Amino acid sequence: MNQLLTFLLALSLRLDVRRLRRDERGSVTTEHVLWAVAVIAIVGIVVAAVKAYVTSQAGNIK
Repeated sequence: MNQLLTFLLALSLRLDVRRLRRDERGSVTTEHVLWAVAVIAIVGIVVAAVKAYVTSQAGNIK
């Protein structure tokens, strides 16, 4: 009986470890998505700044 309980406990712990590993894999994907959003936002700010500069300089042309 003790061997059966030990086996079931070990099996349960092993399955929990596998579940935890799967959960950690998704965090890398989330991190990549957040970095991609940050890069897109920075590029958008740079594009807006360049566009504003070019528009203001174009207004100075005689």
